[in-house]
Amino acid sequence: MAGKKAAKVPRDEYERELLRLQTELVKLQEWVRAEGARLVVVFEGRDAAGKGGTIKRVAEHLNPRVARIAALPKPTERERTQWYFQRYVEHLPAAGEIVLFDRGWYNRAGVEHVMGFCTKEEHELCLRQCPIFERMLVEAGIVLRKYWFSVSDTEQQERFRRRLEDPVRRWKLSPMDLESITRWEAYSRAKDEMMVHTDIADASWYVVESDDKRRARLNMIAHLLASVPYHEVPPPVLDLPERPPSTGYERPPRDLRTYVPDHAASL
Repeated sequence: MAGKKAAKVPRDEYERELLRLQTELVKLQEWVRAEGARLVVVFEGRDAAGKGGTIKRVAEHLNPRVARIAALPKPTERERTQWYFQRYVEHLPAAGEIVLFDRGWYNRAGVEHVMGFCTKEEHELCLRQCPIFERMLVEAGIVLRKYWFSVSDTEQQERFRRRLEDPVRRWKLSPMDLESITRWEAYSRAKDEMMVHTDIADASWYVVESDDKRRARLNMIAHLLASVPYHEVPPPVLDLPERPPSTGYERPPRDLRTYVPDHAASL
């Protein structure tokens, strides 16, 4: 976002608009299912840029049988011997499915390159093949959207600090995450080079300013909805049936079952 920094979105406005957008995401989901469409959304960006939180809000009210999150771990020894894009292909959607990639095939353009986990030749090959790979996806009929979450160095460091102090989010930090602080410029150069090679007409990059997490989530979801030509699919007409009269069933005594203790009663 150019110019003056925008004010943070108030929580009540954020929650109201988020619910409206999530309602539209459900309509998008039903369109994908009814039309047999295939939607891939790639979330990329620096560590602590807000990708995970946004993905959670996108998927929160969606059917996990239709929309799934693909967050691949580091490759196995066998996967390291495969064509680089091979392990991502098996996670692509079939008809009527949505896949949200929590980081995708851009690991080699970013962390692998900066941390020395791939060779110079492997990195260059990835940048050459990535546009070809993505054009193949689009030509095959897959709707592909790519979002880069952009966070400032000061905001990233503050988020790291909060994670270190928060026992329920401490797991999000790794030594590699913290090392990214000392390699900020290297990651910046890697991102710039990646954009030059992979920001193509068939699969553009969309940058999401994410220092304000609420604003980033709303902006990303609104853009996704506006970029896909979905329409509302009328739901099937359902009527709640009347419960039939009892035929004499009696529930077994409760003491025959083992119940969890009522922890809530102790609060």
